[in-house]
Amino acid sequence: MERHPLLPSDRLKGVQHATASREAAARHTVKRYLTSKTGHYSVLLLVSLDVTSILTDLILQLLTCEGRVPAKDGREAQNVLGIVSLVFSCLFMAELLASFCVFGWNYFRSWFHCLDATVITAAFVIDVLLKGVLEEVGSLVVVLRLWRVFKIIEELSAGAEEQMEPLHERLHELEEQNAKLRRELALLGTSRVPEVVENP
Repeated sequence: MERHPLLPSDRLKGVQHATASREAAARHTVKRYLTSKTGHYSVLLLVSLDVTSILTDLILQLLTCEGRVPAKDGREAQNVLGIVSLVFSCLFMAELLASFCVFGWNYFRSWFHCLDATVITAAFVIDVLLKGVLEEVGSLVVVLRLWRVFKIIEELSAGAEEQMEPLHERLHELEEQNAKLRRELALLGTSRVPEVVENP
């Protein structure tokens, strides 16, 4: 039996199918991670560290203004915190892009996700583009970045919902079993006919 070599179009279809399969598997993995407990706790940890660095930066600025910290040391520490802030902004931007790639436009149906995406994008632009005097003006947006405290609350509530889900399922099963047993008891109660005692 003679074998014919694959036509270029057949090879292209095979490559496209393999690529589509890998993309679908990668999306499924990312989606599972973003909606898992581990994903929520990872975001929670990042948000907590970011808020801590923001508050540290604010306290450091206050101490530098009051003269408790030498200006040179204060500037060096602020430069380090600026790099840390940029790293966190990049990580949150990556999380936002991953969420958009996995969930698509449906991700933005929630007002919380829309506001969070706006804050993440604004913080990223400020960290990357604004330097010098403009950075001082941009630091006013630090209040928006503290919005992530609410993200901590949202992540905690999402984690609590995940923990409650098996309990809700178990409760539903028990309610169904209870209703079934009640029906069986009702059938047993109506199937018994009282015995008629005849007088001799």
